[in-house]
Amino acid sequence: MAIIKGGLKIAGSIQGVTYYTRVGSDKVIARSKGGPSPRRMKLGDEFKNTRKHQIEWKACVKFSKGLHHALGETYRLGDYTLCSTWNGLGKNIMGLDTTKPAGERNLMLSLHRQLLEDFSLNRNYPFNTVLRVSTEFEVHKETLQATVSLPRINTGMVLLNIQSLPYFRIIVSLGIVSDFHFNPENKREPYTPSLKLYNGCNNSVMTPWFSTNDIVDPQTLNVHLLSRLVEQLTPDTTALLSIGVEFGSVGFAGQINPVKRAGCGKILASV
Repeated sequence: MAIIKGGLKIAGSIQGVTYYTRVGSDKVIARSKGGPSPRRMKLGDEFKNTRKHQIEWKACVKFSKGLHHALGETYRLGDYTLCSTWNGLGKNIMGLDTTKPAGERNLMLSLHRQLLEDFSLNRNYPFNTVLRVSTEFEVHKETLQATVSLPRINTGMVLLNIQSLPYFRIIVSLGIVSDFHFNPENKREPYTPSLKLYNGCNNSVMTPWFSTNDIVDPQTLNVHLLSRLVEQLTPDTTALLSIGVEFGSVGFAGQINPVKRAGCGKILASV
């Protein structure tokens, strides 16, 4: 794989080379086709270690997918490819398991929750740059409830409105994810989350739309998950509380609509 750094703008395929770009980057990536056959990758002795890491990588992809869902409505406020970053984070966490050999290591987020605290969903304009106020919060994991409190907002002083849009609102999300343990008895899916189908469950709440040229009273947002999910909690469950600022403009029939890529967010707590 090569990265074109010059002013050449191209997309598509030319003589077996595919050119494409990624969200959040202005670089053009060139990737050539070919490589070993699928059968060789599956049976060849020279790819034995590769197959072990591929098994682990599938767990990392599931891990990032769980984080995606757990962030709820705040996920779409990111300005780069978050899942690729989380894939790598999952692989790094898995590498911290020194009790198992490669291909059988567990992905224990519950032992390294601090890695997600204050995680920014944006590279260009982080949440703390866009909304410059102190945020107080409480997370009650045992009941899957959380509270976020914001002080009085003087938009002219503490809100960075890059696109000069007329409206903004605050979004708070609460979600749950769990660790991934290797199960040698399950040949088809050796890695499954402890929460199973509940992995990534979330709920989001939003304030009304406010003018970006006004003074907004203090806000308190309460968010909770369904009570039946409390019964599914395990020691390796992690609760994620995230917050975001979303900007909007007036659309059809005077309705206020969110503007894509005009917001920001971050993970407040990982408990």
